[in-house]
Amino acid sequence: MWQIWLIVAGFFLILEIITTGFLVFWFSIGALIAMCTSFFIESIIAQTAIFLISSTILLFSTKKFVQKLTKKDANVKTNVYSIENKIGKVIVDINPVEGEGQVKVNGETWSAKSYNDTVIPVGTKVSIEKVDGVKVIVKPLN
Repeated sequence: MWQIWLIVAGFFLILEIITTGFLVFWFSIGALIAMCTSFFIESIIAQTAIFLISSTILLFSTKKFVQKLTKKDANVKTNVYSIENKIGKVIVDINPVEGEGQVKVNGETWSAKSYNDTVIPVGTKVSIEKVDGVKVIVKPLN
Protein backbone atom coordinates (compact mmCIF):
# COMPACT_ATOMS: atom_id res chain seq x y z
CA MET A 1 0.00 0.00 0.00
CA TRP A 2 2.93 2.36 0.53
CA GLN A 3 3.40 2.69 -3.24
CA ILE A 4 -0.11 4.08 -3.65
CA TRP A 5 0.50 6.66 -0.90
CA LEU A 6 3.77 7.62 -2.60
CA ILE A 7 1.92 8.14 -5.89
CA VAL A 8 -0.76 10.20 -4.10
CA ALA A 9 1.97 12.33 -2.48
CA GLY A 10 3.61 12.86 -5.88
CA PHE A 11 0.28 13.79 -7.42
CA PHE A 12 -0.39 16.41 -4.74
CA LEU A 13 3.16 17.73 -5.09
CA ILE A 14 2.74 18.15 -8.86
CA LEU A 15 -0.64 19.79 -8.26
CA GLU A 16 1.04 22.21 -5.82
CA ILE A 17 3.64 23.12 -8.42
CA ILE A 18 0.87 23.91 -10.91
CA THR A 19 -1.13 26.01 -8.44
CA THR A 20 0.24 28.96 -6.49
CA GLY A 21 -1.74 28.83 -3.27
CA PHE A 22 0.57 26.70 -1.08
CA LEU A 23 -2.46 24.68 0.01
CA VAL A 24 -2.15 21.27 -1.66
CA PHE A 25 1.39 20.82 -0.31
CA TRP A 26 0.04 19.72 3.07
CA PHE A 27 -1.98 16.93 1.45
CA SER A 28 1.27 15.69 -0.06
CA ILE A 29 2.88 15.65 3.40
CA GLY A 30 -0.23 13.92 4.79
CA ALA A 31 0.10 11.24 2.10
CA LEU A 32 3.75 10.72 3.09
CA ILE A 33 2.70 10.34 6.73
CA ALA A 34 0.05 7.82 5.65
CA MET A 35 2.71 6.00 3.63
CA CYS A 36 4.90 5.69 6.74
CA THR A 37 1.98 4.35 8.78
CA SER A 38 1.18 1.81 6.06
CA PHE A 39 4.33 -0.07 7.11
CA PHE A 40 2.79 -0.64 10.55
CA ILE A 41 -1.00 -0.56 9.98
CA GLU A 42 -2.71 -2.78 7.42
CA SER A 43 -6.15 -1.13 7.48
CA ILE A 44 -6.76 1.18 4.52
CA ILE A 45 -9.47 2.96 6.53
CA ALA A 46 -7.00 3.75 9.32
CA GLN A 47 -4.40 4.92 6.80
CA THR A 48 -6.96 7.16 5.09
CA ALA A 49 -8.04 8.56 8.45
CA ILE A 50 -4.41 9.30 9.33
CA PHE A 51 -3.97 10.98 5.94
CA LEU A 52 -7.03 13.19 6.41
CA ILE A 53 -6.30 14.05 10.05
CA SER A 54 -2.60 14.83 9.50
CA SER A 55 -3.35 16.91 6.38
CA THR A 56 -6.03 18.88 8.21
CA ILE A 57 -3.82 19.48 11.25
CA LEU A 58 -0.92 20.62 9.04
CA LEU A 59 -3.21 22.84 7.00
CA PHE A 60 -4.69 24.68 9.96
CA SER A 61 -1.59 24.76 12.18
CA THR A 62 0.53 26.39 9.48
CA LYS A 63 -2.09 28.82 8.17
CA LYS A 64 -0.55 31.92 9.80
CA PHE A 65 2.94 30.90 8.69
CA VAL A 66 1.78 30.46 5.10
CA GLN A 67 -0.03 33.80 5.18
CA LYS A 68 3.23 35.47 6.24
CA LEU A 69 5.13 33.77 3.43
CA THR A 70 2.59 34.59 0.76
CA LYS A 71 1.64 38.03 2.04
CA LYS A 72 0.88 40.31 -0.84
CA ASP A 73 0.69 43.97 -0.04
CA ALA A 74 -1.60 45.51 -2.61
CA ASN A 75 -0.40 49.00 -1.68
CA VAL A 76 3.22 48.48 -2.71
CA LYS A 77 3.89 50.58 -5.77
CA THR A 78 6.51 49.33 -8.18
CA ASN A 79 8.18 50.43 -11.38
CA VAL A 80 6.90 53.74 -12.70
CA TYR A 81 4.25 54.16 -9.98
CA SER A 82 6.93 54.13 -7.28
CA ILE A 83 7.76 57.77 -8.09
CA GLU A 84 4.30 59.05 -7.13
CA ASN A 85 4.47 61.43 -4.16
CA LYS A 86 8.22 61.90 -4.62
CA ILE A 87 9.99 65.23 -5.01
CA GLY A 88 11.56 66.20 -8.31
CA LYS A 89 13.20 69.23 -9.89
CA VAL A 90 12.12 70.92 -13.12
CA ILE A 91 14.94 70.80 -15.71
CA VAL A 92 12.95 72.11 -18.71
CA ASP A 93 10.18 74.73 -18.22
CA ILE A 94 6.79 73.06 -17.90
CA ASN A 95 4.54 74.90 -20.34
CA PRO A 96 1.04 73.45 -20.89
CA VAL A 97 0.42 75.60 -23.97
CA GLU A 98 3.45 74.23 -25.82
CA GLY A 99 3.23 70.78 -24.23
CA GLU A 100 6.82 70.93 -23.02
CA GLY A 101 8.41 70.21 -19.71
CA GLN A 102 10.74 67.78 -17.98
CA VAL A 103 11.54 66.92 -14.39
CA LYS A 104 14.28 64.87 -12.82
CA VAL A 105 13.16 62.37 -10.17
CA ASN A 106 15.49 59.84 -8.52
CA GLY A 107 18.09 60.51 -11.21
CA GLU A 108 15.65 59.83 -14.05
CA THR A 109 14.29 62.39 -16.49
CA TRP A 110 10.54 62.41 -17.11
CA SER A 111 8.29 64.40 -19.43
CA ALA A 112 5.97 66.43 -17.25
CA LYS A 113 2.67 68.31 -17.21
CA SER A 114 1.56 70.68 -14.47
CA TYR A 115 -1.33 69.64 -12.24
CA ASN A 116 -3.36 72.81 -12.80
CA ASP A 117 -2.05 73.82 -16.25
CA THR A 118 0.31 76.53 -15.00
CA VAL A 119 3.80 77.34 -16.19
CA ILE A 120 6.50 76.02 -13.85
CA PRO A 121 10.00 77.44 -14.38
CA VAL A 122 13.33 75.56 -14.38
CA GLY A 123 14.77 74.85 -10.94
CA THR A 124 11.40 74.62 -9.16
CA LYS A 125 10.97 71.68 -6.81
CA VAL A 126 7.79 69.77 -7.58
CA SER A 127 5.76 66.95 -6.10
CA ILE A 128 4.87 64.07 -8.42
CA GLU A 129 1.09 63.77 -8.10
CA LYS A 130 0.51 60.88 -10.51
CA VAL A 131 1.73 59.16 -13.63
CA ASP A 132 -0.27 59.60 -16.84
CA GLY A 133 1.10 57.36 -19.57
CA VAL A 134 4.71 58.45 -20.11
CA LYS A 135 4.29 61.82 -18.40
CA VAL A 136 4.21 62.73 -14.75
CA ILE A 137 1.68 65.21 -13.42
CA VAL A 138 3.44 67.61 -11.03
CA LYS A 139 2.53 70.32 -8.57
CA PRO A 140 5.02 72.98 -7.37
CA LEU A 141 6.04 72.75 -3.73
CA ASN A 142 5.24 75.78 -1.58
